Amino acid sequence: MSNEINRREFIAATTILAGAAISPAGAAEPPPAAAAKATVVLFQGDSITDAGRNRDSADPNAAGALGNGYPLLVASAVLAARPASGFQFYNRGISGNKVPDLQQRWTTDTVDLHPDVLSILIGVNDFWHKLDHGYNGTVQDYEQQYTALLDETRKALPRVHLIVLEPFVLRTGAVDARWFPEFDQRRAAAARVAAHARATFVPLQSIFNQRARTAPPAYWAADGVHPTPAGHAVIAEHWRRVARL
Repeated sequence: MSNEINRREFIAATTILAGAAISPAGAAEPPPAAAAKATVVLFQGDSITDAGRNRDSADPNAAGALGNGYPLLVASAVLAARPASGFQFYNRGISGNKVPDLQQRWTTDTVDLHPDVLSILIGVNDFWHKLDHGYNGTVQDYEQQYTALLDETRKALPRVHLIVLEPFVLRTGAVDARWFPEFDQRRAAAARVAAHARATFVPLQSIFNQRARTAPPAYWAADGVHPTPAGHAVIAEHWRRVARL
């Protein structure tokens, strides 16, 4: 028994000595590899993006902070598929917002987050509030303000991947003949804004028009404006496709 113990002690001692020969006492350990910068993805817009999010939570990737709509669906799918990629998803959509509202909070809610991918869906309220809230912004106002906002963004975040989602409505619920043709003019303006900003443009109106051939408009947006769970899934699907995430 004593011989076996001596043999074990000898092996342990030689192992320690070998390690000491390779890494002498007092030698500086190599610095740890720098952690790769997380990819920050930010969703901006109005109630369609807000989707009931908890605005008291500022943490990335938190379910409550992402809301119940397409930002949550996108984040959930990407985080599940790429757990080692270090994505950070934020939602800063606010219900009722128009382009001027985005301008007022852009530095804090967008630029200061330094997003690598910035997704924007805005424009429904820029028209809807003309019908019900006394707003008087024109199509030209919308285009000029939106263009200025993205010009500012390009200067502050020159390498950001911009994704502009087309404002869309379906003819059901709150959406009636009063919306047209002006809303279509605003959609066209959003496309021009995206082109000017060298942004990826997602043509949601034509996407939902196609879906409305397979199920009634209310199936996709109950009031014609706010997507149902199925509608949010459609947006998330096409968002991931153009973002390649």
